[in-house]
Amino acid sequence: MNDVTELLYPREQFYARERRSVPAARRFAAQSLRCWGLADWARADDMSLCVSELATNALLHGVPPGRGFLLRLRYDGDVVRVEVHDSGPGVPVAAEQADDADEGGRGLVLVAALADKWGVVERALGKVVWAEFGR
Repeated sequence: MNDVTELLYPREQFYARERRSVPAARRFAAQSLRCWGLADWARADDMSLCVSELATNALLHGVPPGRGFLLRLRYDGDVVRVEVHDSGPGVPVAAEQADDADEGGRGLVLVAALADKWGVVERALGKVVWAEFGR
């Protein structure tokens, strides 16, 4: 795992366990980039795709019924960090680390390819899956 870096300018939004939360999370990420003056950033699409993948994974695998997930975005002038916090059990792995029979994990291969760093931090209740994008 990579070290955690404290980043400034945090923005966060909580989402319910429902399908429309994924496009809402993408819109929130785009709005955050605009707020930080990064609307035309070359990596905006990569970050948006990773937000979609991490939010989808949280909904499918990490959010028990009746709960939701937190999307936290931070920017320090050099790095944009995406974090998805959920309360579900287990630690996700990229498909390249999973059994061939596993149906999931391919989204994390995409996250690993697009982000500069990514990882998982376990919490007392759930986990945080994060990705970082340098400018």
